[in-house]
Order: sequence, then structure tokens, then C-alpha cells
Amino acid sequence: MEFQKLESEEQVHAIKNAKGSSIIFKHNTSCPISKMTREKFEEDAGLIPEGTAVYFLDLLSYRNVSDAVAQEFGVEHESPQMLVIKDGNCTLNQSLYTINAGAAAAALTA
Repeated sequence: MEFQKLESEEQVHAIKNAKGSSIIFKHNTSCPISKMTREKFEEDAGLIPEGTAVYFLDLLSYRNVSDAVAQEFGVEHESPQMLVIKDGNCTLNQSLYTINAGAAAAALTA
């Protein structure tokens, strides 16, 4: 799976206003838990429906974008964190060790 970089508040607004589904994966690049969680998510990425946009947010470089995600989707900031977005609404919010590609896939197809 190839992540698309999420680097601007404008991108967050576009995701909020888009029809369809996407995933936002927020990640602290210096945190070993974030690294392990991302690696596990990538291992299981084949479970995610093809064509789903998956965005990667580097929290250390783009904290303002993370704040925009929290505000737009009504979630508290956590790290690492994965959000499933369907038609502009967050339908699944997972953090730390609960992040699971299978749960994301189930939320995307529900």
C-alpha cells in the first residue's frame, strides 16, 4: 500500500467534503509504538478495499494538520491514530494497539 502524504489543512477539508471512503493514519515518526503499529497495518493492507485513499500524517512535521483533523472529524488527538472516513464522517477511530486493518476494512464495507 502506498500512503498519500497529508500535509495541509486544505487536504483535510477536501477529505471532509469528499464522497466515498478514505483512511487517515496519524503517526509520530520518532515513536517506536507508532512504527510498530504502522508496520502491522502495512502488513495487513491487503484487507483494505482496493481504491481506498490512505493518507499518512507525520505528526512531528504537521501538528497543525493533526489539529485540523481533530476539529473536522470531532475526534481527540491521539498517536498513533487511524480514522476511517466515509462521506465526510469518521466511522471508526482507533489508536495505539487497537489499530487494525481488518477493522478498517469492515468499517469501509459496512
